[in-house]
Amino acid sequence: MFRDDVRSVLERDPAARHWIQIVLFYPGIHAIWAHRVAHWLWIRHRRFLAETIAATSRFLTGIEIHPAAKIGPRLFIDHGMGVVIGETAEIGADVTLYHGVTLGGVSLTHGKRHPTLESRVVVGAGAKILGAITIGEGTRVGANSVVIKDTPPHSVVVGIPGKPIVRAEPTIVPEPLDFQHGNLPDVISEKIDLIFARLERLESQASLDMLLTQEMAVMDYHI
Repeated sequence: MFRDDVRSVLERDPAARHWIQIVLFYPGIHAIWAHRVAHWLWIRHRRFLAETIAATSRFLTGIEIHPAAKIGPRLFIDHGMGVVIGETAEIGADVTLYHGVTLGGVSLTHGKRHPTLESRVVVGAGAKILGAITIGEGTRVGANSVVIKDTPPHSVVVGIPGKPIVRAEPTIVPEPLDFQHGNLPDVISEKIDLIFARLERLESQASLDMLLTQEMAVMDYHI
């Protein structure tokens, strides 16, 4: 699993050139490895030691992961500063989180109150995913989005609150992860364009109605 973690960084970060560089200088890797140890201790009820490791990791890396959180293989935390992963959060395989991401809770209950991210989810910088919701497999969450509802698989989520845009034909064969956040849909811009298009149609219809009215008035005058 530790080798897979390093390999995932080499595959997803063009700045990573050697495994030694990753092991020594990547705080995301350090936080994930510390969490794996802390989680192992947590599920064996050695919770004081688990929380000590988690707190030390947070101090050293700037990444806060509760030792009870369930994290799958090959998680990649890019840069990582400010990432928060709550107690009941669950993360599938091959997930990517950018800096400033929060997987937070919105309830005071002791049960499930943090998000579940299915496999191959990409969460952009500063995004907040809140509550016991599920982000479907292969979904991309745009930077600074705030997601408070379940999202279907293979969708793109942008905005505040986040609005999912489902892809028409999700691919069955895994494709390379797309990190081009600048290519994510701009929902607000699309809505504005739609409004202008409707206004143009209404203006055209109004002009046509006015022309017909004038022609009918002329015909009535001649009659």
